[in-house]
Amino acid sequence: MLDTWTLLIIDDCAADRKIYRRYLLKDPHQSYQILEADCAEEALALCQKMRFDVILLDFCLPDMSGLELFDQMQQEILETSVPVIMLTGRGDEEIAVQAMKQGALDYLVKQNLTQDVLQITVRNAIKQSCLQAQLNKTQEQQRLIATTALRIRQSLNLEEILNTAVTEVQQLLKCDRVMVYQFAPDSDGKIVASSVEPCRTVTLCDRVGAREEAGEQGAGSREQRKERGQLITYSPPCTLHPAPLPLLPNPQSPIPYNYEFGLCNCLSLKEQFNTKANLVVPINLSNNGNPTPKLWGLLIADHNSGERQWQTDDAQMLNEVSVQLAIAIQQAELLAQTQAALAKEKQLNVFKSQIIATVSHEYRTPLTSILAAASTLVKHSQQLDESKQQRFLGIIEQKARYMSKLVDNMLLVNQFELEKSKIKPILLDLLQFFSDLIEQERETVSDRHELIFQITGNNQGFWGDRGLLQQIFINLISNAIKYSPDGGTVEFHLIGKESQVIFYIKDQGIGIPMADQENLFQSFSRGSNVDTIPGTGLGLAIAKACVDLHGGDITLSSQVGQGTKVTVSLPKACPFAS
Repeated sequence: MLDTWTLLIIDDCAADRKIYRRYLLKDPHQSYQILEADCAEEALALCQKMRFDVILLDFCLPDMSGLELFDQMQQEILETSVPVIMLTGRGDEEIAVQAMKQGALDYLVKQNLTQDVLQITVRNAIKQSCLQAQLNKTQEQQRLIATTALRIRQSLNLEEILNTAVTEVQQLLKCDRVMVYQFAPDSDGKIVASSVEPCRTVTLCDRVGAREEAGEQGAGSREQRKERGQLITYSPPCTLHPAPLPLLPNPQSPIPYNYEFGLCNCLSLKEQFNTKANLVVPINLSNNGNPTPKLWGLLIADHNSGERQWQTDDAQMLNEVSVQLAIAIQQAELLAQTQAALAKEKQLNVFKSQIIATVSHEYRTPLTSILAAASTLVKHSQQLDESKQQRFLGIIEQKARYMSKLVDNMLLVNQFELEKSKIKPILLDLLQFFSDLIEQERETVSDRHELIFQITGNNQGFWGDRGLLQQIFINLISNAIKYSPDGGTVEFHLIGKESQVIFYIKDQGIGIPMADQENLFQSFSRGSNVDTIPGTGLGLAIAKACVDLHGGDITLSSQVGQGTKVTVSLPKACPFAS
């Protein structure tokens, strides 16, 4: 089937217009829709209403000359790509030269005009116009690719690069909208750049990975979807570099419907983006040497304001842009990884410095006590009775245990910082577990403190890590006792619910200033009112890390002088079992 081209004949002679029409309609190689105008005013009105592929313009018109009309049309109406063929009544070379200089594509002398000459001249004009339009489009495509590549070299701001790309692609393709859609591994994907609307989350029912066999239950087979004409899609094979496009006789040949790359439900795209026609190419990232690339997202051009037939060169250009965007995305990801690694390294260096400072400070006092007690025993053991000897030995044991616990806490926090700790949940009898821990604490706590243990609800069916759970309890209960120097009650409440257990420890101690509470779950953070009470600021950090490994929550409420309450909520079924 021949393409139909729209042609306008501007001539005040009806007989001449009839001849031109007859000649052109007999052309076996081309089909025309022909309109006529007998004066400049009518021609201008027609040009304002519609676009013409070719214009035959007579030099002599009743209301102005052809050159004057051509000049007015160039300034007010015509696109520069519309070819104009000037018609003259005689072989006036001066008129011909003037018309060509002004921009006419060709000229014909009426006395020498034959059917073959007119047909060939018009066909050549159309061909030359198409080649020029294609050249202009190619240049614009190359400019866009070069602009995108330049922005990648000049900027690592991914948002800026994506927004620039979608805006320029929309202008180049003259479509309604261009978007960059990013897939998410465990949730709905999101439009991260759009040329006409804010970014938003979009669900694609069947995203990536399944092909025709998966699609048979949804949108139907490829042939069925093709018959429905649901979506125009294009993609080369999923490689990081653009694959060659099909060799077609015309660069502007239409792309076959439903030429897919792994979306098993084309209809979902059409419905989600509410468009009539989409042109889609993947954004593929290199995959650490793996020959199969990582599908990061989609570059989508869509059109909804009328029928749109995408062309092969549209797809080629979109594919080249997607390659440049893939480079930009990988550069941005590499930068983010490097910055994260540097931040982590800085954090670890700060942590090491804090460890050194804490150890040097916290070890000095118990070491002094140990050395003093040991020296007294060595020098004066003969003069000391048994009770005094036991008291000095008790000091040595107490301080040695404190130092041992300090080392254990340092090692444990270091594991949490390096993210090397793993959880190994088992089925625990919480009532028996916490009862044993409470009894151990009662054996060591002074008479000034009273430990209260209360249980409510169903605590059966809890899965947790015995060691981590013990760390939570010991650190919280020891803090409650230590920061209640005047004694008082320390309450431990265990509450069982259907899918979680909640326990809290409440004391009547010195409390924590509001300004200090925000950072207390960070390592080496302590309340500003602790005075001479010894401590490293690791207890709550260790407790929180253990709670996090269980997939739970820990909160704190406190008032200065009235005590502190720390509440822990843990799911009965641990979600992070290794």
